[in-house]
Amino acid sequence: MGTWLTFDVGEAIAERERRARVLDAFFDAGGGMIDSSPMYGRAERVVGDLVAQRARSSELIAATKVWTPFESRGAQQVEQSLRLWRLPRLDIVYVHNLLNWRAHLPTLRSFKERGLVRWIGVTTSHGARHAEMLDVIRREPLDFMQITYSVADTSAEPVIAAALDRGIAVVANRPFDGGALVDRANRLPLPGWAREIGCENWAQVLLKWIVSHPGVVCAIPATSDPAHMAQNMGAARGALPDAALRRHIAEHLQRWL
Repeated sequence: MGTWLTFDVGEAIAERERRARVLDAFFDAGGGMIDSSPMYGRAERVVGDLVAQRARSSELIAATKVWTPFESRGAQQVEQSLRLWRLPRLDIVYVHNLLNWRAHLPTLRSFKERGLVRWIGVTTSHGARHAEMLDVIRREPLDFMQITYSVADTSAEPVIAAALDRGIAVVANRPFDGGALVDRANRLPLPGWAREIGCENWAQVLLKWIVSHPGVVCAIPATSDPAHMAQNMGAARGALPDAALRRHIAEHLQRWL
């Protein structure tokens, strides 16, 4: 689950309760990884508060980022994230959008060595900076990489292949192209083969297409709608498309969208 925009809310009871229902739908369906960042406004605090209030920290895989051009601020952001998430350890901390990664990766390794961070990595988005991402994952010992990947944007496939060769786990951001991909797909009838892999809607097809890639371990769609979260989590059930069906899905959608 992503939190960009969707969890950047204040103290209003109705807004908090709606996000709590999103979290319940996520965890009840077996979800684990929640992704955030210091650049996402109040999202880290909201997630930390609601997860703690609902006593669901044991189900959480907490993923956040360092996002600052200043080396000295990197450690401060990790420490602040630990406080905001209300956790003794963060599972994943990335360098967000490769911003000053040469300075921040040694900082993240020091937190990992102290047991305060489990895994470290780097991110990019919107199909940008793939050449630099390839350079980083080839020279640095990383655990995770986050990158934009969807039927609408397959440009990351060479980078994902390189990460797979290096044993780096890949998380796909923007799986719905900011929501536009689902909106466009919903204008099309759902083919019979979608039911054969347990999909009841296009959102589930799009997510299954992503996570069936052998190099991708997780996709992180964001929503503030509990019903949409339940819909998204339906992609965790049933069969995944094989390589032939993945090609067919991509060709089908890219022809019409």
